[in-house]
Amino acid sequence: MSGARRARDAQDTRARLLAAARTLFAERGYEGATVREIGQAADADPALIARYFGSKAALYVESLRPSGAATGQSPIDITEATVLTGVIERLREGGPTPALHAALRRHDNDEVQEAALATLMTRLVDPAATRATEAGSPDARLRAELAVAALAGILASRSTHALEALGNASPAEVAALAAGLFEELLAP
Repeated sequence: MSGARRARDAQDTRARLLAAARTLFAERGYEGATVREIGQAADADPALIARYFGSKAALYVESLRPSGAATGQSPIDITEATVLTGVIERLREGGPTPALHAALRRHDNDEVQEAALATLMTRLVDPAATRATEAGSPDARLRAELAVAALAGILASRSTHALEALGNASPAEVAALAAGLFEELLAP
């Protein structure tokens, strides 16, 4: 079997596992869906979940991303309005992300909580802390965590429409104001 053929098969198997996980997690929740059932539904060896995703928890976190979203753990620059607009729009389309859940409340499963927090740190807090450090902020980590906590609050308030003007504003309007706020917060 050629390397290209194996790569296509690996991509296909990974995609089938992810699709099966999305279906089973949606039907039964994290605890109710077993690795074995996901593998069976995907017509794949359940051990491949560890190979392609690392763990059931990481698969769960991945499964909650919108279907068209990139699968990498690329950093999110919360000071860029266009990036924030995309985050706000994805929330509207796909609901709260595991990282947002981790920021707002503790998950019942420690493994899922750890995976979601790792995503939160890698994609949001660490890049914001780096930006604040590079700007010369002596309390960069605190500023980064405050900015991410504010973003989580903004996203939660929009999803519940708890604050009318915030809930009714366009994603671009909210993003422009929030990006400026975060840029100011991360500066010394």
